[in-house]
Amino acid sequence: MNVCILMGSPRKQGNTAALLVPFCEELRKGGAEVETYWLYDLEIRPCTACRACQKDWTVFGCAQKDDAGFLFDRIIASDLIVLATPIYSWYCTPPMKALMDRMVYGMNKYYGEEKGPSLWAGKSLALLETCGYRPEKGCDLFEEGVRRYCKHSALKYLGSHAERHLGYGTVFMDGDKESRTREFARRLLKEEM
Repeated sequence: MNVCILMGSPRKQGNTAALLVPFCEELRKGGAEVETYWLYDLEIRPCTACRACQKDWTVFGCAQKDDAGFLFDRIIASDLIVLATPIYSWYCTPPMKALMDRMVYGMNKYYGEEKGPSLWAGKSLALLETCGYRPEKGCDLFEEGVRRYCKHSALKYLGSHAERHLGYGTVFMDGDKESRTREFARRLLKEEM
């Protein structure tokens, strides 16, 4: 199984990065090949709604020449896409939102003169999130948005795992968080194998 992790955190040593360590270890232990792409390290411009991507139903086709095309290729080559992000204002970080907008058009050829295919139909997608509120109040809007995104794109939504940080004066990672994160990775492996 090939796993493409799209990492939306700007902090290489932050809370979401801390969750990725046991998550990736567990996936690799289960035989998955895992690649992580740090979105803040890449150039991902917002969609301009030019619809150039709708002209050719076999390729991403975006007129913008940035790193979104590279990520398109990585996503197409994967079996499982994981959106790993801290939650800012009840949604993902800016580069992840820009990429999601670009992918929903470049992957789904629904917006031209005729309705075409979804190039990523059938792929699986999961969420790994961190937030300051209780997850059911902090991550719920993003998760609902992603559920709709997956339904629209014919992706298989495998679920979400979120952990809360109680504040700057506290240590984020602990044994319970690690254990729950590893269990989520094992569940994804079981569903995908």
